[in-house]
Amino acid sequence: MRGIDSSLTPLSPFRRILGQIDWLLIVAITGLSGFGVLMIYSAIHTNADLLANALHWKQALWSSIGLCLLALILVFDYHYISRLAYFFFIIVVALLIIVLVAGRVIYGAKRWLVLGPIRVQPSELAKLAVILVLARYFGTRESSDALRFRDLVIPFVLMIIPVGLVAKQPDLGTALTILMIATVMVLVVGVERRVLAYLTSACIAAMPIGWLFLKDYQKRRILTVMNPDADLLGAGYQSMQSKIAVGSGEFWGKGLLQGTQSRLHFLPEKHTDFVFSVLSEELGFVGGTLLLLLFLIFIQRCFLIALNAGDREGVLIATGVGTSFFLYTTLNIGMTLGIIPIVGIPLPFVSYGGSASLTAFIAAGLVVNVRIRRRSPFSFHQSS
Repeated sequence: MRGIDSSLTPLSPFRRILGQIDWLLIVAITGLSGFGVLMIYSAIHTNADLLANALHWKQALWSSIGLCLLALILVFDYHYISRLAYFFFIIVVALLIIVLVAGRVIYGAKRWLVLGPIRVQPSELAKLAVILVLARYFGTRESSDALRFRDLVIPFVLMIIPVGLVAKQPDLGTALTILMIATVMVLVVGVERRVLAYLTSACIAAMPIGWLFLKDYQKRRILTVMNPDADLLGAGYQSMQSKIAVGSGEFWGKGLLQGTQSRLHFLPEKHTDFVFSVLSEELGFVGGTLLLLLFLIFIQRCFLIALNAGDREGVLIATGVGTSFFLYTTLNIGMTLGIIPIVGIPLPFVSYGGSASLTAFIAAGLVVNVRIRRRSPFSFHQSS
């Protein structure tokens, strides 16, 4: 009597998904999220108002919801999700416009939409929208030739609209990050050398002009990096306190909940932009290295998945997400160490924030989705 073919059983698709999941990437995500909840509690435990709002439990809730969304995304082929890229892009652009008209101003920036007890930050969604829409556009492109100037017109429009709206908030850090993500994705597709040379020269020539459009506080932040002691009680205060926190942690750290810069409220925005400073002070070089190792694993897995994706769309999604996390991690930690200007970039999975956390989990889910549905080693010049 012939045995039952296990491939025909109802559970086989789910077994296949479980077998194809990159569990090392999932472990990295879970570890980073755990670090986030722990360090957010450590950052706020002496602040009665923030502790009363239970921000650490809210972050745990966002992370739990994010894991559920990640799992849900795996059920659907990323090609089906990608077909909604233009629709999602339009919704995000609409939200960015609404923010400029009716958004709430916090710390001088209009970045949030308030929907009852929920605050939504559309700029976090914007980077995901750009990744998806560019992956869809280039993934359905018939030609495999290197991009010429005329081939870059539509991608430029798709990129510059959200970049301009985000910069207007103002959120220059996120705007520049979206621009860099789009640039990397275009380079992966392939650009003619002549075009690349012209565009690089144009960007370099435009830098002095861009300086004229910066706001005064943005200029002061850039100048502070060059001369940290120029304004220690003004523009340089945050950077100075952050560097004190990081340095005072030394090798082993002062111990969990024992960071003086955090407990005595010298360190600003300690549960959001400067959460790495809290971690470094309390867990020291060892804790900081472990966190960076988890980020390294996550980013390395993203690019490895990109290299083995089944088509151009998958390559670009994984590349865009991996580039996004690399840039956010580098910029946030560089900001806390005082080697780049303070740009208000959160640390993925670790900094407090619902919009940022959910977007990070959705992006990670798309990368895992690409891995599950890879078909064969991919050539960058293969048409999808």
